[in-house]
Amino acid sequence: MGGGNRPMGGGGGGNSGPPGRGRPNNGRFVDQTRINERIRAPKVRVVDGVNNAQYGVLPTHQAIRMAKERGLDLVEVAPNAEPPVCKIVDYGKYKYMQEKHKKEAHKHHKGGKVKELKFRIGIDPHDYLIKITHAEDFLAEGHKVRIQLQFRGRQIAHQELGHALAKKIKEDLLNMGHVDQEPKMAGRNINMQISPLPEQQRHRKFKVHLKGVTAKADIKHHEEGHDPREDKHDHDDHHDDDHAEHHDAPPPAASEQK
Repeated sequence: MGGGNRPMGGGGGGNSGPPGRGRPNNGRFVDQTRINERIRAPKVRVVDGVNNAQYGVLPTHQAIRMAKERGLDLVEVAPNAEPPVCKIVDYGKYKYMQEKHKKEAHKHHKGGKVKELKFRIGIDPHDYLIKITHAEDFLAEGHKVRIQLQFRGRQIAHQELGHALAKKIKEDLLNMGHVDQEPKMAGRNINMQISPLPEQQRHRKFKVHLKGVTAKADIKHHEEGHDPREDKHDHDDHHDDDHAEHHDAPPPAASEQK
């Protein structure tokens, strides 16, 4: 066991050094937790991290000896207390659990991603059901949803249709999210954004999943990339722009009979 305060990049004797102690001392990557001989206070309040037994205030060297006799470490868990609070634990397992809890807390508190869904003005009822269910899925997963309502061709002359669709979407998602960006014209589109309600307040209006469309098995390979539910177009979009042009086109001239 070495005496005195060691540099943050170095470790104590035996198993006292933290993982990664060979890394250069470059700021945020350095483990700031004090263990064993790196604990500076002359006395500490000791708690058994295995069975939560309270050993009271002990001289630091005595607490370190208790820990090492059991093949464990003395870890400072509340450095600002008077005296500091230390636990007798396996340092490697302690750090692993700390990181695990940190990741879980981050997962539950992060705002989620922003998912985008595009609705065509005059969208087919079946396509609407698929997309509004996708929107529910995203809100249920804690994501924000950016809605884009698209006008095609001469539809732009009837903006009231777009605002009516925006109102319908807001009402259908009322029990899943709240609008934090009201519907607003942007070029030939109407945009709005919806954020999820707290989890306990969410109540779905539509089916949890449409078979073959939003089942998790269909998106498991896309978790880190493009989400296939964020379709850019409705199923029959490719018919919209050219439908009027081709619908009334005359048939090819018949061959003259000889």
